Amino acid sequence: MPATEPASPPLRASVILEKQPPGKKLSGYRSRLSTYNDALATHVHYLRLRYKALSPIRRALVAAAGTLVALWLLVVFSSSAMTPRVRSAPGHKFRCFGPSKAPFDLSANAYSEWHARSPTPVKFFQQQDALDKYQQELHMHSHEDASSTPVALTNSSEILDKTIFKFNLDSTATKNAAANRERILILTPLRDAGPYLRRYFLLLRSLTYPHELIDLAFLVSDTTDDTLALLALELKRAQESKKPFRSAQIFTKDFLVRQHNEGQVQDQDLLLSMDNLDVEQRHAFAAQAPRRKAMARARNFLLTSALQSDHSWVLWRDVDVYESPRTLLEDLTAHAQSADVVVPNAWFHRYVVTGDGVEHIEGRFDYNSWQDTDQSRALLKTLPRDVVLAEGYKEYDTGREYMARMGDWRWNKDEELPLDGCGGVSVLVKADVHRSGANFPAYPFENQAETEGFAKMAARSGFKVVGLPNYVIWHIDTEEKGNK
Repeated sequence: MPATEPASPPLRASVILEKQPPGKKLSGYRSRLSTYNDALATHVHYLRLRYKALSPIRRALVAAAGTLVALWLLVVFSSSAMTPRVRSAPGHKFRCFGPSKAPFDLSANAYSEWHARSPTPVKFFQQQDALDKYQQELHMHSHEDASSTPVALTNSSEILDKTIFKFNLDSTATKNAAANRERILILTPLRDAGPYLRRYFLLLRSLTYPHELIDLAFLVSDTTDDTLALLALELKRAQESKKPFRSAQIFTKDFLVRQHNEGQVQDQDLLLSMDNLDVEQRHAFAAQAPRRKAMARARNFLLTSALQSDHSWVLWRDVDVYESPRTLLEDLTAHAQSADVVVPNAWFHRYVVTGDGVEHIEGRFDYNSWQDTDQSRALLKTLPRDVVLAEGYKEYDTGREYMARMGDWRWNKDEELPLDGCGGVSVLVKADVHRSGANFPAYPFENQAETEGFAKMAARSGFKVVGLPNYVIWHIDTEEKGNK
């Protein structure tokens, strides 16, 4: 006969806790503990009887369920023991921090605000074996006398010494750069550039120019987001791909934060240029001169740190380029015979939702590439030497001819246009132009600064600055609402 189900144990009367004199508190606690133990023993006995009354199949199911619960509890408590505990506010189990929108739904300003002041620490591992061995040998030789110095004169023109190096600066920059194995240095200054790095590297890795001839260099300065960490991850992914670049260098230089922490006197121009301005403020006229001076300093630090003796070309590339041809380097170096500085045009895509659907607007972006006119030359004669002009603002009507308003990407992409000023979205420069002293003035040079000042300086040095009005690089749409 099947086992009968045992009767439920009788309910025990609740323990009434009365206020007792202080001398009887201990005995009261013992009495309550004994009551609880009796109740627990009764319920355990009842569960055992229920278990024995089950069929073998049900017993197996109960045992399996108990085993799974035990394993789950083991995993939960093990993970909680390994995770450092954070005390939450009273009445709350969890504390969440972050925007209510997905990252791709945030505007550029909202993304920067949420990710500011929370950089991820990055540790770089580098191969030091060769350098350590060289330094060790150099240290050993420094303790030897002059007669044992490892210098051998094999003939009148050959000197062998591990501390003496010879470099040939007769590098050539030709229109057949890839066929002639000419090395190109790509330089990009970065500040709060986290949202743009993924697409930047997608475009970079798609270049058809031999990657083993391309060196990359970045300057990360005064950034408040995860630019450095994201840059390191993207470089790691690029260098572990099937087509790694020849080398990649990361330089860091804080122009504002370090000086502020040290209590040094601040340049008001630098403060204005490096503050956390939104897009509209950043492109307003009042911010242009200090902003361009600060950007010029960053470019010069990066250039002088990364340029090597075997580089034939230098490509300055903005991080927020949205679209560019895969054959960019081959196309720009093809103008080597007629130009020393080659500047493509810069437009942007904008998509506006209307009642009839989505309207695609091809906007003109970079107004820093221009030709001087009689009106602009007359204006320059009236300006003080410390004034820095900025294009497209009502404060100064220069009357210059802008390359952004010329040409069309559907026309002949090889058409050339002489320029007096150039922007920095994407600029290809023969390395010898920089070696000759043409850099980015962080001061008014002929009333210009940064890239426009560089174009003026290059022209003064006898180099040709050429624009390509029909060769279009697509910049992101900044949706700026300034006076431009």
